[in-house]
Amino acid sequence: MDNQQGKKRTAANRTNRVNNISAELGKIPPQAVDLEMAVLGAMMLERNAVTDTIDILSNDSFYDPKHQYIFGVVKQLFSTSKPVDILTVTDQLKKNGELEAAGGAAYISQLTSKVVSTANVEYHARVISEKHIKRELIRMSSEVIKSAYDETNDVFDVLNQAEGDLFAIAENNTGRAIDDMQNVVREAIEEIEKASQNSDGISGIPTGFVSLDKLTSGWQRSDMIVIAARPAMGKTAFVLSMARNTAVDHNKAVAIFSLEMSSVQLVKRLIASEARLPAEKLRKGDLKDHEFQQLHTRISRLATSPIYIDDTPGISIFDLRAKCRRLKMQHNIEMVVIDYLQLMTAGSSRGSGNREQEISSISRSIKEIAKELNIPIIALSQLSRSVEQRGGDKRPVLSDLRESGAIEQDADIVSFIYRPEYYGFIQDEEGNSNQGVGEIIIAKHRNGALNTVRLRFVPEYARFENIDSFSDEPSTIQSSLNANSDFDSEAGTYTVQSKMNSLDDDSLDFDPSDSETPF
Repeated sequence: MDNQQGKKRTAANRTNRVNNISAELGKIPPQAVDLEMAVLGAMMLERNAVTDTIDILSNDSFYDPKHQYIFGVVKQLFSTSKPVDILTVTDQLKKNGELEAAGGAAYISQLTSKVVSTANVEYHARVISEKHIKRELIRMSSEVIKSAYDETNDVFDVLNQAEGDLFAIAENNTGRAIDDMQNVVREAIEEIEKASQNSDGISGIPTGFVSLDKLTSGWQRSDMIVIAARPAMGKTAFVLSMARNTAVDHNKAVAIFSLEMSSVQLVKRLIASEARLPAEKLRKGDLKDHEFQQLHTRISRLATSPIYIDDTPGISIFDLRAKCRRLKMQHNIEMVVIDYLQLMTAGSSRGSGNREQEISSISRSIKEIAKELNIPIIALSQLSRSVEQRGGDKRPVLSDLRESGAIEQDADIVSFIYRPEYYGFIQDEEGNSNQGVGEIIIAKHRNGALNTVRLRFVPEYARFENIDSFSDEPSTIQSSLNANSDFDSEAGTYTVQSKMNSLDDDSLDFDPSDSETPF
């Protein structure tokens, strides 16, 4: 009861603030009192009126305080499956000690006289909701103005609070409509027909890794994909390679939330991968003239690609949701990458409890955002040390997910990055070389098969690529370039002079003739 009284006092304070602002401006607050009376009267006359409006309205939706008390009791009776009429509402108000505050029994009886027909009750309820949203916007704006005039407030705190309040207004007053079976079937058929037109069989967001896309049909919209690995397996390298493929090759906007590395560090890794230049050389700036030409030539497509990076450390799930919504609206992002999940915070509203509960809350919220924006969200995650402590090939399993089983539960796909070469396994069971091989293990796939995809990992460039793609290994090409090699900046190629008569022919990987070898 104390909690309810507190909420009512808060609602009254909000109403008073709006009234005061409107009085200063010489205007009447947005309201529809007659419609409020008609809707409440309809609810007490016909049960269908309650079911049609109960999820549209809240206590705060009503401008008249008396109507807030009456609706609160209607909702209370409905939630306990009790009949809603003049007698039951009046009786419950009396039990709650709120009858006088609600206008008395006579006033409640008068409400039904305002009802001409219950046919339009849902429309009337939506008008009431719209008036409430306008009042909330007025209240929020006044608080922003007051905070902005206060010199003791940090401007970014004011901005963050304003954005949070605006988001809360939208969240609390908009809901997802319930679709009937006919509409859902029609939408499903349209997606199936659209997928049938794709010659590559990819119905979701492509990763650029052929075998992985074949297994998953691309990352599916509204899915939460968890990619987990132990340190040094290449989690960041994998998602950066994937984001590059999606944005550059397929022109689909990608947002990357980097909680561990700065945006400049991430971009340097992308540049190293794109330009096929060792990251160490870029760090030191130890580049020759032809390498600078190579750098500028190759990053032109990367520089104009639709990749958006946010490197806010310890970002809260609330801020993540707000930023994703804004990016979706402004840039139509089609995929989100979070590096990585355990560095996020649940925020003050959800931060109570232990770390496992907090991670569970973050995991659920990420899935909610994916559904809301209808995009795949790829969340990187750490694995526990139990991987290192057990024997065998140290291949990760689902139980290795760190801190919370909720991650496994919420995710539509759980995959692991595993490099057998790192643990000293030079060959697989069939005798194939594991050198430079990274495995993507699909351990959970809610809508598809489980399997393992082999990719090529190029550590010099921190890059993953298709296993059968041509890799510009410095050991094969760079060592073959001599001082007389010519670089074509437009084509991005080297012209290597013939060494047909060289005494050291065995060291060359090129065809022994003058050739233009693409980097």
